[in-house]
Amino acid sequence: MRTTATTIVFILLLSGMNSVVSSQDNSSRPIQLTGGIMTGYNRGYGIKASITGSGFAADFPFKLRFGIGYTFLNPGDAEDARRIFINNATNGVPEKKGRSFDCRLDFLIPKTLFGIDHSYLVFGPRFSTFTGNFVYVGGNEDFDVTSHQWGIGGSLESHFKMTPGLDLVIAAGLDQYFPSTLTGHDTSYSPDNDNVNPQNDNQNGDEPFNYRDADKAIRQPMFMPHVMIGVSFQL
Repeated sequence: MRTTATTIVFILLLSGMNSVVSSQDNSSRPIQLTGGIMTGYNRGYGIKASITGSGFAADFPFKLRFGIGYTFLNPGDAEDARRIFINNATNGVPEKKGRSFDCRLDFLIPKTLFGIDHSYLVFGPRFSTFTGNFVYVGGNEDFDVTSHQWGIGGSLESHFKMTPGLDLVIAAGLDQYFPSTLTGHDTSYSPDNDNVNPQNDNQNGDEPFNYRDADKAIRQPMFMPHVMIGVSFQL
């Protein structure tokens, strides 16, 4: 549902920006729109789509970009995940998979980088929804651990003209997401340790697990380095 809602918002933003362009008087400065698609490493395999606007005003100092992304991630330690979120059972063969859906707003500041004129310093806020799925074949367990996080990020980005209206884009940077509540099965762990139904650690005197234990076991987005390549094209 969150993915669908974000996609709808993205389409509405695109429609709204196009409406602004089409409604401008011929004597005014037109807003320029470009689309983009990138893929590569994002603490896992990731793919991103974006729309960038420029020319909002004569002295507007940067471009604005709205983007969405999807990344396949290692979700963490499957054995610890079951102990911390369900019980201390050890049967079954663990299988795991993780994914993160993110949306971002970027400010692009033109800046010559490494002698490349068509380059940018990029920074802005991010929001991520993370899901780690853990299955224990033969152990009758299949559950998700989820979180929703805000973050910030920045990158260096260079564009290389391929054809009129089409650029090759190379970007490298780092996003950082802030700690957030981890929820799985009927248990949740929060950064302030206001936890719901915490499980007991039978390897540590049956002391209840805390947020630090859950965050160590589950690899929700925190530091997300990325190196990506793609294209941008005029709309």
